[in-house]
Amino acid sequence: MSDLDEALKHALSLDAHDRAALAESLLASLEDLPEEEAESLWAEESQRRLEAYRAGRARAVRAEEVHLKAERLF
Repeated sequence: MSDLDEALKHALSLDAHDRAALAESLLASLEDLPEEEAESLWAEESQRRLEAYRAGRARAVRAEEVHLKAERLF
């Protein structure tokens, strides 16, 4: 099992409050990435999502639907 798998297994065993605090810390750590690294990560993620869509593992959602859902949530 990889270090990431071990960390995820441990993180998921935490109570909800601690998982939320961990998620917040992890997200905040991404704000400090150098611009080049952030762009590279987004490029990798967009490629992964495109491949998932083409393989039928993901579906497209119209922008209007996304905006309506966001408005309901906020």
